[in-house]
Amino acid sequence: MTDIVVRDSNGNQLSDGDSVTLIKDLKVKGTSETVKRGTMVKNIRLNGNPGEIEANTKQVKGLVLKTEFVKKA
Repeated sequence: MTDIVVRDSNGNQLSDGDSVTLIKDLKVKGTSETVKRGTMVKNIRLNGNPGEIEANTKQVKGLVLKTEFVKKA
C-alpha cells in the first residue's frame, strides 16, 4: 500500500490531527449554512482521498472539505 500525501492550497503536507484555516467562504450542501473564510478547523482526519479531508465545525459535523480551500494553520 502506498501512502497518500495530502497537501493544502499552499502545498504543505497535511496529517491527521492538524488544524487548518479556510481561505474561502463555503456553502455547505444540504443545509443553509455557510462556513466563513478564516474559520479555524481543528483535528482534521484524512479519508484516503488526496483532494479531501474530513472535519467538524461548530455549525456542521462530519464535513468533507476540498484541500484546495484550506491552508495549514
